[in-house]
Amino acid sequence: MTRPSPDFSFETAALATGALRIAGVDEVGRGPLAGPVTAAAVRLDPARIPAGLADSKQLDATRREALFVAIMDCAEVGIAHASVDEIDSLNILRASHLAMTRALALIAPVDLALIDGNLLPRDLACPGRAIVKGDARCLSIAAASIVAKVTRDRLMVDLAQQHPGYGWERNAGYPTKAHLAALLDLGVTPAHRRSFKPVHNILYQAKSVTP
Repeated sequence: MTRPSPDFSFETAALATGALRIAGVDEVGRGPLAGPVTAAAVRLDPARIPAGLADSKQLDATRREALFVAIMDCAEVGIAHASVDEIDSLNILRASHLAMTRALALIAPVDLALIDGNLLPRDLACPGRAIVKGDARCLSIAAASIVAKVTRDRLMVDLAQQHPGYGWERNAGYPTKAHLAALLDLGVTPAHRRSFKPVHNILYQAKSVTP
């Protein structure tokens, strides 16, 4: 069964109502045990939309990297993060929304933000529309998902060099068997999310914390 491809229909409908500047917004990194949550806001030029945009989860790394370059070359892009400390203090949903609003603030003001998911950020500074599975339905959100995914994956490769042994260059901080085993063996790092259950449980079992 062929997966439906995202299209420009949400943007076209918004343009018809007079919204001239429209951005897609998505985040990556809600599920990992380590690292920030990363969001991107992308305003596509309708005349220069890169071919092959799709939900970042449906693309291999090589294709994502190529599309990342194409998007950065032809679109307005804002990229932002919410830190591990912010995730632990706010909760992952609010931290994700914080990253989204920060990403939007890095591009020129828009008339409408198309947000992946079923909730709009509390502090959204412009009109917004939440679109469930937006990264698979809306080209602007698909572009944002690719930018956020590539950016966060690169960041996790850098963090893996600072904290070797957890396999973040491969698992991006997600709770794979290898990552969970390393947590038990090596302990918790400053890049781990202490509010997430597997990390929290290890801390309360008095496992050593690496510097």
